[in-house]
Amino acid sequence: MSTAATERGDGLADGVGVAARAAALTKAYGAGETSVTALDAVDVAIARGRFTAVMGPSGSGKSTLMHCLAGLDTVSAGQVWLGGTEITGLSERELTRLRRDRVGFMFQSFNLLPTLNALENITLPMSIAGRRPDQEWLDRVVDALGLRDRLRHRPAQLSGGQQQRVACARALVSRPELIFADEPTGNLDSRSGQEVLGMLRDAVDRLGQTVVMVTHDPGAAAVADLVLFLADGRIVDRMPQPTAEAVLERMKRFDGLRKN
Repeated sequence: MSTAATERGDGLADGVGVAARAAALTKAYGAGETSVTALDAVDVAIARGRFTAVMGPSGSGKSTLMHCLAGLDTVSAGQVWLGGTEITGLSERELTRLRRDRVGFMFQSFNLLPTLNALENITLPMSIAGRRPDQEWLDRVVDALGLRDRLRHRPAQLSGGQQQRVACARALVSRPELIFADEPTGNLDSRSGQEVLGMLRDAVDRLGQTVVMVTHDPGAAAVADLVLFLADGRIVDRMPQPTAEAVLERMKRFDGLRKN
């Protein structure tokens, strides 16, 4: 972020676009005495063209926040926008179309079809939608992720890191406005995990994408431009330009507060 930029109340600098935002976002599960509030009146704005990490203890609401911002889960109260489109209140059919056309997803499990090769897995969502990928953009994504010599391989013939690269290419190929990554390094060894984090960083820096990543790993969070910390369903802190050491210290502080 430029040092000349003026900071607004939402934590974004003037001139920085907003890829997604939520106002008074509340999500509760159950009813009555058994009701559990996963998100408690959260206000958040996700900067376009930046890498945002979301951290918090187990049960803090970080995955629920991602699912609500992505239109994968309904909200109990509040509003959510993707770009300039308010998605709260859209029908399931409208949400399905929005997710298909404007959002990319990466998960801890790679969700690749074993009978398809890498190229077929990458282009599958667009094939289902009856659309052809932009060949120039597809080539750029494939080369940026180092998959050129793996396109004819099936998932069983690829390492875990290579499978997650395919999953990332699949998320990128439709040129989405926003990519959500839920613990994308959770099933990988440290070397493969670093490769995937570098890949997501490159997607932001070289391909101009916007990435929101949920993680429990301070080292992974340190790759982001900004870390949002959740506790008990609320955003309790933000850390721009994070380091692994600073993130770990912040998480220890939250753990200490929860135990007291």
